[in-house]
Amino acid sequence: MKQIKQIQTHLIISGSFTDPYPTGKIITFCAISQRGDLDYAFHLFQHLPNSSTFIWNTMIRAFAEKNQPIQANSLYKQMLHSGFFPNNYTFSFVLRACAQLTDVFVGRQFHSHIVKLGWESYDFVQNGLIHMYVNCDCVGSARKLFDSSLNLDVISWTALVNGYVKNGQIEVAKHLFDQMPERNSVSWSAMITGYAQVGMFKQALELFNEMQLGGFRPNHAGIVGALSACGFLGALDQGRWIHAYADRNRIELDRVLGTALIDMYAKCGCIDTAWKVFNEMPERDVFAFTSMISGLANHGQSASSVQLFLKMREEGVKPNEVTFICVLSACSRMGLVEEGRKIFESMSRVYGIEPQIQHYGCLVDLLGRAGMLEEATRIVREMPLEPDSYVLGALLNACKMHGDVELGKETVESLMQRSLDHGGVHVLLSNMYASEKRWELLRII
Repeated sequence: MKQIKQIQTHLIISGSFTDPYPTGKIITFCAISQRGDLDYAFHLFQHLPNSSTFIWNTMIRAFAEKNQPIQANSLYKQMLHSGFFPNNYTFSFVLRACAQLTDVFVGRQFHSHIVKLGWESYDFVQNGLIHMYVNCDCVGSARKLFDSSLNLDVISWTALVNGYVKNGQIEVAKHLFDQMPERNSVSWSAMITGYAQVGMFKQALELFNEMQLGGFRPNHAGIVGALSACGFLGALDQGRWIHAYADRNRIELDRVLGTALIDMYAKCGCIDTAWKVFNEMPERDVFAFTSMISGLANHGQSASSVQLFLKMREEGVKPNEVTFICVLSACSRMGLVEEGRKIFESMSRVYGIEPQIQHYGCLVDLLGRAGMLEEATRIVREMPLEPDSYVLGALLNACKMHGDVELGKETVESLMQRSLDHGGVHVLLSNMYASEKRWELLRII
């Protein structure tokens, strides 16, 4: 930027600053380059004596690429008011901004303008429209554009495949994928991710292997999807191979990939390797911490799980609803009643997260295991949500554990008076009566 400013000064002194070509180059560097400064580029843009469609496009593109879609769309309107006409490049950037906003109403307005100006048939614009409709969950509109087009390319096909995968129409997506005249790493990865998202993990790994046999290199999304499948299937060897592949190809261990690796290793029983990945991550977010906390709790390392939760708070990472389920479960297994209570209370008081039914279930389980049955019962009766089979099961298991059959019976009867009848709870109650040899009570269930 220091050198760019020197060049700018030279242009001003020489009188060449009024030429939109060299000033356009300066703005491009400032707005687009990773070493640039978008705020400076915008300030410079606002004070240009002469501009061009190229410069307007550059600024719109910069705001779209920096995830500032509102500014990008606002700049497009200013462009029109300034007397400059958009071209196909303008609309490709504007449509990207609309896709980020997921605002189909604004997107349709741009579509109408595109048709009016005659840019709809251009590849960049057409693919931008399909992508925009897909991101706005309007796959039907995207399909109409796709079917009416005479210039489909791999980007068009991949965008529509992605659309059906987001909408959970995996079979339609696969049928379209099989028809593709040409595929690339993005289209393969879209299908792999789609299979993983709907729980078809075996198919995800089969497609991952088929992709490599076809000579395609998996991208970041494909790797994450395959790792997810490995975790659920317990396919440790393939998971390790994917990890080694990412290392060999110098794929950045970002927060998404790191979390996927932690989750895979934890589910495959390699908690130490999961720890190693966690510690190697340059940046860790709530998902990485939650995955590691969950993994530790599920491997009998509840103390480490709670300690990591405390470290997470010290590092300023805000926990989410799942984090609290994991750490409360860890507290329950260790019998950390006071710590668990404080964590539960901090949900709404500190983080503004209202406890849901799963959190109450964890709290009841925590109190019940510790033998604090009266308090656990009070929580069930006073909680603002209707207790489900999980919450009631936690209470009845505690009653069974501590041999308090009468309390279990009273709790279920009071719930029946509130018309809350859970079949599974009655099974638990029957088992409790049978284990205590209270045969006379079985007749009244």
